[in-house]
Amino acid sequence: MAQITLKNIVKEYGDGFKAVNDINLDIADGEFMIFVGPSGCGKSTTLRMVVGLEDITSGDLLIDGKTVNDLAPKDRNLAMVFQNYALYPHLTVRENIAFPLRLNRNKLPEQEIRRRVDQAAEMLELTEHLERKPANLSGGQRQRVAMGRAIVREADAFLFDEPLSNLDAKLRGQMRTEISRLQRRLGITTIYVTHDQTEAMTLGDRVAVLKRGVLQQCASPRELYEEPVNLFVAGFIGSPPMNFLPATVQGDHLELPMATVSIPNSAREDLAGKKAVIVGLRPEHIKDADVAAPPTGAVVFNSVADVTEWLGNEQYAYIPFQSDPSVQSTLEELDRDLDGEGMRTQFVVNLDPRSQILEGEEARLYFMPENMMVFDPESGRNLTRDEQNAQRIADLEGDRHHVVRFFDRKSYMMMAIMMSFGIGMRAAGVFPDWFIAFFYTGLGLALALAGANYIMRGVLGRAWAFHGSKGETRGQSAS
Repeated sequence: MAQITLKNIVKEYGDGFKAVNDINLDIADGEFMIFVGPSGCGKSTTLRMVVGLEDITSGDLLIDGKTVNDLAPKDRNLAMVFQNYALYPHLTVRENIAFPLRLNRNKLPEQEIRRRVDQAAEMLELTEHLERKPANLSGGQRQRVAMGRAIVREADAFLFDEPLSNLDAKLRGQMRTEISRLQRRLGITTIYVTHDQTEAMTLGDRVAVLKRGVLQQCASPRELYEEPVNLFVAGFIGSPPMNFLPATVQGDHLELPMATVSIPNSAREDLAGKKAVIVGLRPEHIKDADVAAPPTGAVVFNSVADVTEWLGNEQYAYIPFQSDPSVQSTLEELDRDLDGEGMRTQFVVNLDPRSQILEGEEARLYFMPENMMVFDPESGRNLTRDEQNAQRIADLEGDRHHVVRFFDRKSYMMMAIMMSFGIGMRAAGVFPDWFIAFFYTGLGLALALAGANYIMRGVLGRAWAFHGSKGETRGQSAS
């Protein structure tokens, strides 16, 4: 296990193009870090620089505090799982998993190789397939073999480069669960590259969002969703994506295409002197007023849905609107950054499946003003971001993910060692019975206090800085 630190990492090609531009990131020991972003954002290039398959133009890469820029991949003790399985078709599953061990310059005994392979196979539920060839396996089983090959190396960190993109939707869901369980069980530092935000939101402790080689924000999935730092992060995180609506500033109100809304207090100072802004509303925050009565303070409006989609457990309505020319260029650029198709301007509503809204009929909808985000069209900055709420989310998520992991990997190991020591001392008769009783009483009290501390942290949401620079990357954005 290892702590991985990226300091001012740059990857510049011969033509002057910077695929990765000045990334600073601290990945804690045992953390599950996700790199996410659209095609060409630099996430795979960054991963390849970490493992040593790409040279670093400038900056420092540290593993456990040691600079490894000039180390060959084989000397970094990192295990990588690629998008393509890269299995040897003429070898059995057992031989494929054991292959990196047989290449090891420090030749392991055959018994140790077999033990590691059997252990990895049991962990990945491949035991009954060990004597089969890759051609006789399903796509998910092949990917598990590739993961097994990484596990047996007992590396300091796992690196995944879009490992599930070749699988169908059902297998991706299954393998996503398996990877999550495996990482929690092993407690090993993991960097996972994906363009699929479902994987990013469900797997990672923290998610690093990249755009054109620049780190936009690194935070927990919940913080990215609730408190994005800018227009790009808000548009990339969430499915369906956030609706972006042009709004003109009219005194202390914002004039949207379908309604008039009071300017949020958090944005009043920033909106002074501005004529137009971009308002963000997530589809799930717009409700059908005929299904649930609008609460006090809700903004109610009427719109005509030209397309509806009913999926059984949810329903979508698509409502066109006229975009304001003053912000249209910003919205078009954002659409290109997000790999959009440049279709007509419309907003999407995630309706209750009980909704009876039909195509071509006027629908009565509402949203709560506090769910609205306001963005500066020039800088893209989220003018309504609540830093206190962002900190609260970071603290709660840090406790939830990392305190539990600490107990799993450190405290339980120490408890086992201490219990073994106590049993050994009693069997040897080195200490009297009263001392052994005192020893176990102290051990029990320590465990009780640790458990109470964990519960109080969960209840009160107290911050636990699991690594020193946690706050350095939380909320980091491009200038």
